[in-house]
Amino acid sequence: QVQLVESGGGLVQAGGSLRLSCADSGRTFSMYAMAWFRQAPGKEREFVAGVSRTDNIYYGDSVKGRFTISRVKAENTVYLQMNSLKPEDTAVYYCAADRALFGFHLRAVEYDYWGQGTQVTVSS
Repeated sequence: QVQLVESGGGLVQAGGSLRLSCADSGRTFSMYAMAWFRQAPGKEREFVAGVSRTDNIYYGDSVKGRFTISRVKAENTVYLQMNSLKPEDTAVYYCAADRALFGFHLRAVEYDYWGQGTQVTVSS
C-alpha cells in the first residue's frame, strides 16, 4: 500500500525558497516513478517535476532552473526544492506515484497514487 504524505508548504515572499517533502509510509516508492504536480484555483493540474524508476529527472518548462527534485531512497522520500519563487507558483502542490514499468508520464491521469496536497503561497 502506497501512502504519500506531503509537507513543507507555506507562505513565502517572491524570490524566496521552500522545500517540499513527500514521504511514502508504504516503503515501496523506490519501485515507482514519482512526480510533483500543482493546481491553482480554476486551473488544471500541472506537471512540475518528476523522477523516473531509473532516476531520470524531468521538469516543467515554467520551473526549469528554479526547482530541483530529488529522491532519497533510504528515507523513502522525494523532495522538491523551490528557489526564486514567483507569485504564479502559488498553488496546491501534490506528490504522485506511477506504477508503470516503462517510460515517464507527464499527465496527472497516468498516476496511481496521490498525496493530500500542501499549499504554497507566494506573495508579491
